[in-house]
Amino acid sequence: MISEPSRYYAVELQALPQRIGQIRRIVSAHLRHWHLDALVDHALLGVTELLTNVHRHARPDKRCTVEVELLLDRLTVSVRDHDPRLPRTEGPFGDPADGSVGGPADGLATSGRGLALVGAVSESWGVRPCGDDGKVVWFTLAAPPAGGPVETREEVVCGAATGGPFTGYERVPAVPLGTPAEPVLSPAPAVAAARPVLAGRAG
Repeated sequence: MISEPSRYYAVELQALPQRIGQIRRIVSAHLRHWHLDALVDHALLGVTELLTNVHRHARPDKRCTVEVELLLDRLTVSVRDHDPRLPRTEGPFGDPADGSVGGPADGLATSGRGLALVGAVSESWGVRPCGDDGKVVWFTLAAPPAGGPVETREEVVCGAATGGPFTGYERVPAVPLGTPAEPVLSPAPAVAAARPVLAGRAG
């Protein structure tokens, strides 16, 4: 089932290698259609990691749902599967960084490294348990302001995360195209002509 109202997209799939490639292309197309080109690389990296984790570790099946939603200035990408076991990130020595039970031999340890990568490229991420029905793993990316231009990744990411390099400066209206290039030079001769008269009065 595929649905696409406004700036929301959801697709159900089996997390198999060939399908992961298709989902990457679909997500990329939607983000470009929404003028979020600057977020494509990080979004694709994140969704690839989450789907790969489902493919490798989810039980009893590989069915999952990918959701992509743009709300205000945040893009949220989530993957829901039917495995209630929660993933975890690893510490520097292979132990669970969050103190959860289970050692490096646990199959979910591999997914922990993938989630650490998701955390490195995203603004925030998390896991939401759904009881016996599974879980949702999600991450967010800061999006450019609504209607704002997307020129380069450096400009967009900086502006979305920190307010941009121009914080504190007053906005100045743009000059419309077709405006004369030198409108302030016309009174210059009159000022120049007035100077001798003023000088004469002073004498």
